[in-house]
Amino acid sequence: MSKRLRLLLIVFIILTSMVSLLAACGDDDKKAKETATPTAAPVEPTPTVETATEVPTEIPTEVPTTAPSGDAQRLILATTTSTDDSGLLDYILPDFEKKFNAQVDVVAVGTGQALELGANGDADVVLVHARAQEDKFVADGSGTQRYDVMYNDFVIVGPASDPAGIKGMTSAADAFAKIAVTKSPFVSRGDNSGTNTKETAIWTAANITPAGDWYISAGQGMGAVLTMSEEMNAYTLTDRATYVGRQAEGLTLDILVEGDAILFNPYGVIPVNPEKHPNVNATLAQDFADWITSLDTQTLIASFKVNDQQLFTPDSEAWRAAHSGQ
Repeated sequence: MSKRLRLLLIVFIILTSMVSLLAACGDDDKKAKETATPTAAPVEPTPTVETATEVPTEIPTEVPTTAPSGDAQRLILATTTSTDDSGLLDYILPDFEKKFNAQVDVVAVGTGQALELGANGDADVVLVHARAQEDKFVADGSGTQRYDVMYNDFVIVGPASDPAGIKGMTSAADAFAKIAVTKSPFVSRGDNSGTNTKETAIWTAANITPAGDWYISAGQGMGAVLTMSEEMNAYTLTDRATYVGRQAEGLTLDILVEGDAILFNPYGVIPVNPEKHPNVNATLAQDFADWITSLDTQTLIASFKVNDQQLFTPDSEAWRAAHSGQ
């Protein structure tokens, strides 16, 4: 083979190899493109105006018929611990809240403190049981008017052992005198509440100023005082409603003296005077007074029982008028 032919053959071989190599590279690139994993999620096509702006043309048929709870009116009720502890408010207030779309915030303290809250404009209405203090509250211009609501009674309770020997006595003052003479432990609320005011009146009727280690002034509500009395085997004065409620929870103190006229315990409701305190919810406070003295609510109060015992007797003007012939 000539030198020139050999050279041409070499060039042909080289060129053929290059073409084959380039073809192989092209196939690899194509395969790589076909099998590569995308690095970003595919972008959805932008919806047209017609599909993106569909708005219902009719108002939904289910529309609330009352304002939501966030729009409820607010009423601040200052009342006594005995009223609250009895469970009565939990029983009757849902009716008021539903009828007037209202939220009632209950502040349960002694009668003196409840009236003070009203006198300072920190409550809209008061529900208490100390008639002399209630009348003064209205006379001082702190309340608009007092309305009779209901009554129950006070009882003297103590341990079954009855160290002072007062069981069955008909005079509360005489029973207090025997407790003092025997220096038997007695727990007083000591908080200027309606119960404390009644206790003071009984000591006055007995011509006794209680003092000494036997007489404990707790400065607590009725429920706490009953607990203390049980733990100390002591006597105390309590409203019947709170006693019955606590008895249902296991309280072991006995009723030893009841029925004396001095133990009568009337309750009154008084709206706070808006002329003295423009910030109070005067309209709702009057609504509350009208509601709690209405015949329907008085009937509800009469139906409230614990252990089959009626705890409060209705006594509003509307109730008395409806039952005057009975």
